[in-house]
Amino acid sequence: MRTWPVQDAKARLSELLEACIVDGPQMVSRRGVETAVVLPVEEWRRLQAAARPSLKQLLLSDTGRTDCLTPPRQIARRRSVPELG
Repeated sequence: MRTWPVQDAKARLSELLEACIVDGPQMVSRRGVETAVVLPVEEWRRLQAAARPSLKQLLLSDTGRTDCLTPPRQIARRRSVPELG
């Protein structure tokens, strides 16, 4: 993956996009720090499809959402209280 300084990415955007399509994802850095990745739209769609469902999708789904929310109950232990008197 090639790294493009942001100045070069701005000045040569067409070349950056072509490299992205031909060679795959391209890294963009700002002040030497990796900041963003430009990737082909097909790869973006694949990653979105493989991602977890959104909150909206979870709330609208017909599957049970509370199955894993309740932690298992444990046996309560009573503490010993000294007798009065």
